Amino acid sequence: MLEQLIESYGEGPVLVAFGALVGAFFGAAAQHSRFCLRAATVELAEGHFGPRLAVWLVAFSAGVVAVQSAIWAGWLDVSQSRQLATTGSMSGAIIGGLMFGVGMILARGCASRLLVLSATGNLRAIVTGLVLTLVAQSALRGALSPARETLARLWSVPGGVARDLLAQLGLTSGAMALIGAVVLVAALVFAASKGIRTSHIAAAAGVGLAVALGWLATYAVAMNSFEVVAISSITFTGPSTDTLMGLINSPDLPLVFGVGLVPGVFVGAGGMALIMGEARIQRFGPDSPMEYYLIGAALMGFGSMLAGGCAVGAGMSGGAIFALTAWVAVGAMWIGAMVTHQILLHAPQRQTA
Repeated sequence: MLEQLIESYGEGPVLVAFGALVGAFFGAAAQHSRFCLRAATVELAEGHFGPRLAVWLVAFSAGVVAVQSAIWAGWLDVSQSRQLATTGSMSGAIIGGLMFGVGMILARGCASRLLVLSATGNLRAIVTGLVLTLVAQSALRGALSPARETLARLWSVPGGVARDLLAQLGLTSGAMALIGAVVLVAALVFAASKGIRTSHIAAAAGVGLAVALGWLATYAVAMNSFEVVAISSITFTGPSTDTLMGLINSPDLPLVFGVGLVPGVFVGAGGMALIMGEARIQRFGPDSPMEYYLIGAALMGFGSMLAGGCAVGAGMSGGAIFALTAWVAVGAMWIGAMVTHQILLHAPQRQTA
């Protein structure tokens, strides 16, 4: 069936459609579960093992189990993905991850959370997301790209086994799926103990499942296409910049998975917010200083491009396939976010959480 769709419409439209479907599923699940890395880091920084941390742990472990099970079953091969096959940057993962972590505390949300909040009527998130996207584009191809390239070259790691964390640890996908299942069960028990509603827990698991669906969808198209199709999953900074720049500079958008993903997430999150009665206009106010958001957006835009992905692109999609640089990047994001929150917490005029 997939082969017939590709023959009839081409790889591009099929990838866009898959991106839109996966994005809508992710957006609805992320909105309903309140999935947010920034909120999880705030809880941990305050020594509080709370519901936001539980949601993140359920989502992450569910993604690991789904992706590694698919690899073990022979349904998925991620060895040629960008996160594993190409040369990576450890310096970029560390520096970019730290910058991203600082930025998401200042902006009160990572790239994915800002997109989800934008769909619910949060004007702060819309403005912050646009600034993030513009800075990311500048870091990728514009005036900031030389600085990004210089920092990325400080410490590089070759593609292949050197970037495959499972290979480095001597673990198979089957073993990792089993370990991930144990962690997932523990995360589910933890979430239930925090009084999280069953539907929210299921939605958190859905976030992780969406990551696996992204990998499976692009891999299926790649396997049924005569053209070279990049295997990828959910990430936001790169697709957001491509979509925005395409709308500004060209009448035609590149027909890739990410182009369908961004509007799909917006529709899914917005639809869920309307169904649950959670959509409302939110503006900047005295307790939400605009300068924090703009600085945070700039740090996340540059940091995500340097780190090779955002909190979802590196932290979830890259983490689920155990790309070394992705794990380093998300670890740096946690550190940067927690330290920044502690600084703001003890500052004379602290930011309201």
